[in-house]
Amino acid sequence: MTTPSDPTRREVLLASAAGAALVAGTVDAQGVVARAGSHLPHAKPDDIGLDGKQLKVAFDLLEKWTANKDVPGGAIVVGRNGKIVAPRFFGRQGPETDAPPIREDGMFLMASITKPLVYLGAMLLVERGMLNLNDPVVRYVPEFKGKDKDLVLVRHLFTHTSGLPDMLPDNTELRRKQVPGQRFLDGAVRDTTLAFKPGTQVSYQSMGTAVVAEIVQRLSGQTIADFLRKEIFDPLGLKSTGLGAKGFARERLVRVQVPDEQVGSNWGWNSPYWQDLGAPWGGMFSSPEDFAVICQLMLAKGTHAGVRLLSPASVRAMTTNRLVEDPELPEAVARTRPWGLGWRLNQPGTSGSWGDLLGKEVFGHTGATGTTVWMDPQTQGFCILLTTAIREKAPWRLVHLSNAVAAAFV
Repeated sequence: MTTPSDPTRREVLLASAAGAALVAGTVDAQGVVARAGSHLPHAKPDDIGLDGKQLKVAFDLLEKWTANKDVPGGAIVVGRNGKIVAPRFFGRQGPETDAPPIREDGMFLMASITKPLVYLGAMLLVERGMLNLNDPVVRYVPEFKGKDKDLVLVRHLFTHTSGLPDMLPDNTELRRKQVPGQRFLDGAVRDTTLAFKPGTQVSYQSMGTAVVAEIVQRLSGQTIADFLRKEIFDPLGLKSTGLGAKGFARERLVRVQVPDEQVGSNWGWNSPYWQDLGAPWGGMFSSPEDFAVICQLMLAKGTHAGVRLLSPASVRAMTTNRLVEDPELPEAVARTRPWGLGWRLNQPGTSGSWGDLLGKEVFGHTGATGTTVWMDPQTQGFCILLTTAIREKAPWRLVHLSNAVAAAFV
């Protein structure tokens, strides 16, 4: 048991990060590693095993799409072995015709790429002996009741096999009323019904992530936004990443195309309400170089800049197919639509594949605002594609970019 004189895990992480950064003189007054010190060093493509000419194919594609207004704006970061090619930015800061050029300190709405970070936070609680993935959810949230809901295990929430809906039935009305974020988490717990018996199907469920956020809040005694900041973003020195935009300059937020039902509303993706809400299923903002640190953390088995945030065992669990463990899930589904714990695995040979040149061991996530990130343990490389064009209207664009980037690894 920890005594009052023992350092907490957070204190150890911050001390380790601060010690590493002191060498470069990059610790601020609060002992948090400054942004410049935490980011991955830049390198020329050839120096990290990338074909610069081939990488330019991806840059030229996004430059063309932003020039002809198909995509309002975007950024690309590609990295390997702990270094990145300098980020490239394209287009405008928003979809408006008079929007200024995109800012190089811009922060992108990551949309559903938020989810793996919430699950990463929950894995920290697993490591601390506070959470068991194979326990019923109701053990941690007694109000999680209803037909068959007692059969939902925590791990079902991580793998999208819980049967919970993607959104609440009154989702749009709640947003119109601009209710606080906790109202959505309460709704995910109390107001949801299952579409199928847990562990028998795969169905993408944002409300499963909301329930995990509520579990984290109850076990940690912190809001999910504070927990992620204190336990992940601060120890890694990520100064331009947050669940929600509170505390960040509004002009840095890159605005995105919105679905038709959000046009003219006061609750859409570009509204101050949504930007500040910090929805744990899709409300994280991050800069390209900040998120590159997250990618490197996962490829380095939970370590970055001398800070061990996550154990190698947790990284393996998060990035390998867990669906094969569900005895009632059809084998073909488990094999072709694989999920780790929070991170999705690539789906070669299906319409869900992120790229024709990516293997089944590649893991990552996508976001509705036009974002894709993938990491390849085989090449120790990663790709961050941040655009502001609604993904579902032309998902092929991100695949084309992925193909061009994947071909650059030599």
